[in-house]
Amino acid sequence: MKHFIPIILLIVSCQAQSPTSDLDSSVTVIRNVNIINIQDGSISEGQNVIVEEGKIGAIDAKSKNFGDAIVIDGTGKYVMPGLAEMHAHIPSPQWGRDNTDETLFLYLSNGVTTIRGMLGHPSHLELRKKSENNEILSPRIFISSPSVNGNSVKTVEEAIEKVTQFKNDGYDFLKIHPGLQKEVFDQIVKTGKEVGIGFSGHVPVDIGVRHAINSGYGSIDHVDGFLEGMVPESENVDPNQNGFFGFNFTDLVDETLMEELINLTRENSVWVVPTQSLFDRWFSPIDPEVLADEPEMKYMPKSTLDQWVSNKKGLISSSEYNPEKWERFNSLRKKLIFSLQKNGHGLLLGSDAPQVFNVPGFSIHHELKGMIDAGVTPLQAIQAGTINPAKFFNMEGEFGEVKAGASADLILLNNNPLKDLSNLKKPAGVMVRGQWIDRAAIDKELEKIAERAKNI
Repeated sequence: MKHFIPIILLIVSCQAQSPTSDLDSSVTVIRNVNIINIQDGSISEGQNVIVEEGKIGAIDAKSKNFGDAIVIDGTGKYVMPGLAEMHAHIPSPQWGRDNTDETLFLYLSNGVTTIRGMLGHPSHLELRKKSENNEILSPRIFISSPSVNGNSVKTVEEAIEKVTQFKNDGYDFLKIHPGLQKEVFDQIVKTGKEVGIGFSGHVPVDIGVRHAINSGYGSIDHVDGFLEGMVPESENVDPNQNGFFGFNFTDLVDETLMEELINLTRENSVWVVPTQSLFDRWFSPIDPEVLADEPEMKYMPKSTLDQWVSNKKGLISSSEYNPEKWERFNSLRKKLIFSLQKNGHGLLLGSDAPQVFNVPGFSIHHELKGMIDAGVTPLQAIQAGTINPAKFFNMEGEFGEVKAGASADLILLNNNPLKDLSNLKKPAGVMVRGQWIDRAAIDKELEKIAERAKNI
């Protein structure tokens, strides 16, 4: 990603001060900025955020002289921790083209400074290492194992072998996909505990959401299995006929069963990643041509957009699809999301990008809107992408907050996002582990990505 590195030197509104203090040119200061306290939403006005060696060294409201430090003028602006995309996808060789640096930059351009890759590949292990060593300009990376599903792990013996291998390979967690049989899943959980690797992802039909929650998922993504879990046993449904995340069972749901499931997530400390933008966009009745015409789509290759349009047309034109039923289905999802925030263990921000009409980085804004539409407050939605991921990874204090000692993963904003989450769009600048990218540099690189996309 050598063509990205120079942009960290482009600083917006910066000026060197008189070199009479102890700060040297290796230090960056965001001067006179309003800091958003991610814990309670309070604002500390007129602060100086001093960044050194990739971390926030100090926060000081008094200093006026910063020596030879690089100074970014934050007057009238707001600074908050960078966001985490907790259901991201990173390109790998089987994608057919290497656009990894473009994808990583698209995340960064929207203030996403941490990503949790949900379909791991051996190449991602080296990518994570390069990111950690600041050899590339990239969000912080966490990586799942390759898919653990009914085809890749068919027996108890394979479960022991694969889980042990993935732990030894260095993956951060196991990615669970559909198709696993119950005895195989239980062995995956048992071996994972023995070797020290957790698991997250889908809820296979044979497992069911209650057993999944009680087994100790790190996170259940897509709110998978919850809707099926609210279908009374008296309906005698074939669980394999559930359709797209339970869509076929929409009108069989007993909402009085919701409270039990929500309580189970709290009791078992299971986080949920809604990926609501997937359902508001891909699975909605919206004309795919309308979505394909959105401004952010210019960053995706035309061939990809054509595939997305075709995919969505096929989905919503099938005989099983019904727009009115989708409304009821989506309403149930929003009630679940609200209840999971209010009474469950908590939510993590994730949009499943790049996925159909979810452009990396840009899709996080659709996900935030989906959470607001479900009744989650702006502060709670932002916490789902900042402090909650830090808690999830047992790294509270290391990232996800603007505080001394934390990684300097920051978003500089022109207006307060707690008043309107759309203020998160087009940040004035993004900092990742102390590397600063100003708005001009972001726009310049985005133009290059858009230009390349025209020819693919």
